[in-house]
Amino acid sequence: MTITDIAPEILASKCYQYADDVLQGRIIACRKVIQACQRFLDDLHRMRDPKFPWVFDLGKAYRPINFIEKFCRPTKGEIDRMELLGWQHFVEGNVYGWIEKTTGLRRYREALILVARGSGKSTIVGGNAEYGASKDGERGAEVDLLANSKEQAGIIFEECKAQIKNSDLLNKHFRALRSVIYYDKTNSKIQPRASDSKKLDGLNPHLAIFDEIHEFTDWKLINVIKRPMKKKRKNPLIIYISTMGTQLNGPLIQLYQLATDVLNGTGAVKASVADRFFAYIAEIDEEDDPNDCRCWIKANPSMGVLYQLSDLQEDWDRAKLVPEERSDFINKQLNVFTQTDELSMFDAQTIRANSRYLPMEVLQGQRCHGGFDLSETEDYTSACLEFDLGDGAIFALSHSWTTQKKVDIDREGLDYAGLVREGLLTISAGAFVDYTDVYRWFVEQAKRYKIETIGYDPANAHFLVQELAEAGFKLEAVRQGAYTLNAPVKHLKELFLAGKVVHNNNRMLNWYLSNVKVCRDRAGNWLPTKQNRYRKIDGFAALLNAHTEYMRAHPEPGIKPDAHLVTVINLKEVN
Repeated sequence: MTITDIAPEILASKCYQYADDVLQGRIIACRKVIQACQRFLDDLHRMRDPKFPWVFDLGKAYRPINFIEKFCRPTKGEIDRMELLGWQHFVEGNVYGWIEKTTGLRRYREALILVARGSGKSTIVGGNAEYGASKDGERGAEVDLLANSKEQAGIIFEECKAQIKNSDLLNKHFRALRSVIYYDKTNSKIQPRASDSKKLDGLNPHLAIFDEIHEFTDWKLINVIKRPMKKKRKNPLIIYISTMGTQLNGPLIQLYQLATDVLNGTGAVKASVADRFFAYIAEIDEEDDPNDCRCWIKANPSMGVLYQLSDLQEDWDRAKLVPEERSDFINKQLNVFTQTDELSMFDAQTIRANSRYLPMEVLQGQRCHGGFDLSETEDYTSACLEFDLGDGAIFALSHSWTTQKKVDIDREGLDYAGLVREGLLTISAGAFVDYTDVYRWFVEQAKRYKIETIGYDPANAHFLVQELAEAGFKLEAVRQGAYTLNAPVKHLKELFLAGKVVHNNNRMLNWYLSNVKVCRDRAGNWLPTKQNRYRKIDGFAALLNAHTEYMRAHPEPGIKPDAHLVTVINLKEVN
């Protein structure tokens, strides 16, 4: 199928022109934006296939665009009318234009939009909120403006009110009160909501806009919003709009990974999910040098209109001199996950680089080394098996335990129910983790794999070690001590940096990894510790014990085969 098979009015639209300019190299864009544009054009060509369930309706695509440009007014600066940029035409056109052939209902139920700071996110938030309440064809529409805190939710809500106040027509038809905006003609409303709001149950949104999703630490508010939408609304839509962040175990990194898989088009995400998820991610590419300002436009699609390259260069010249400011610039202006702690052991890119999947059947009967880390109280306990895959890579099979008391307190904000369903976490009913459960886990794994040794810290493991030894396991003490830590820790980090640690994208282990911070003693030895009291590293400690055993069996050059490797984990820090 050729370009002539696409309707002329679509070819003439700014939505199509943007995608074509990106693919032809007339607009410099990152890999993910190029993939999004290619996806759009590929789907346009597929529309005539009777088996392809979607069609692009240009009229519906441009209803929100025309609404924003005609009725909405800027609240800041000297510009007196809104004129959406090419990338905004592309985003709006895709989100609203693709519909189901049989029902005419919207194709995309979720949209992830990641752009750099200052790119015009408030235009999308306010414009879509006002359109969703008035012109999206839903009577009694509830539009929720959502943020991680009441303060942030209030900021975006006040911006929406200001847009309405600045427009004579919108101000005439919308009724803005202190904490809610009504559109009486359709009995609809716009209201702010936050993760720390006291009452969240009973929500029934037609449109939900999550602002600065990078600040969210858990899925609670997202799940509260998503559940009723599927059942009670015929044409629901969730928009996540944000810059990048530093919250490596929050929803954004999982949404980012989902978007990456969808855009890669490898089939890793089933069609029923991928077809409903739109993604526009503007970022510099991994191979780009942050010092090279020529690549900055990739993360800043509004550059040249809302701000100039010279503005960013001035910011960079100042920021690059201070580590925290440099990290913030790369994070917010170039859209790269960063951590302000320069000694964080694993950044987001490293964690994502180790997301390869391996069928567990391949490991059946294979040799491995084990390790465990026990909690002293009701905290986390973890166990791990490490397999040598023979190609320089290792496989880590990790499991954790915690207590119902810990879940009820919920300081970490983890998706406990999901982790249990995925078989990554066991929740003990009592006040303490029952170490018998850990014993039974090793016994069960021994039925499938050949566990050669199990490494443990002898500080508080006497009874479990005794039971495992009586069951026939070979236990090796991994004692505290800093002088030999370089070998197992540095080697393990090298494997992660090379993308050679396979763990089937274990979410619990990823969380532990994101919490590990490296400290150095006076001799330069590396000591792993956690970033704060709620950022647990027990799963990493268990993996490190197992890796110590692995290195005893596979000594690196320069390390004597009989060298006594020891793992240094500060149990007071871990627990």
